[in-house]
Amino acid sequence: MSLQDRLDAFKAEFRAARPPEVRAIMERATAELIESGAAGRALKAGDRAPAFTLQAPDGTPTASADLLANGPLVVSFYRGVWCPYCNMELQALEASRGDFEAAGARLVAISPQNRVNSRKSVRENGLNFPILTDQGNLIAAAFGLRFALPAYLVELYKSLGNMLPLFNGDDSWTLPMPGRFVIGSDGVIVYAEVNPDYTRRPEPADMLPAIRRAAASVTA
Repeated sequence: MSLQDRLDAFKAEFRAARPPEVRAIMERATAELIESGAAGRALKAGDRAPAFTLQAPDGTPTASADLLANGPLVVSFYRGVWCPYCNMELQALEASRGDFEAAGARLVAISPQNRVNSRKSVRENGLNFPILTDQGNLIAAAFGLRFALPAYLVELYKSLGNMLPLFNGDDSWTLPMPGRFVIGSDGVIVYAEVNPDYTRRPEPADMLPAIRRAAASVTA
């Protein structure tokens, strides 16, 4: 089953279990984010990726320059442990990690959640790649992914127990749009996919041609 098939199946179950008013609020927020054009303003292939140094779940500072030293880097922006769609995506990325590494790339996820929750994400999803903590979504903002939740969605999240200040350690009530990037060793983005609809995610294998091109340029 493809990643999107899994997401669609979960979405159908979620919709069936929620009152119409809850579904309407979530769909309104997604529609407004799409209509805002925010995804079109995110970084694209050909842009230079912002450099970053972020903490791994164990507290180790992890620099993009070090990750890129030996080849391309795959970066996935992840909303948090509370998001089932994101967790299914992480599992799919883990399943493809061997293919990425065989093609010469490293894989990391970036999330606004604190390191405690990143450790939980790694453990519960069986990951062998790190989730780096981007407090306040500063790196997400540099990639053009950060957005502020509208007040009505904040109230819904609170009612559902999705207290982002507790998960993330800041009061901003911001999230990254789900995004995946392949960055060449020269720091230039060679693949970018951003979707303001968090229920839609591309297949991890879609990145492989870009990874192979970027890796080939290192050895050329």
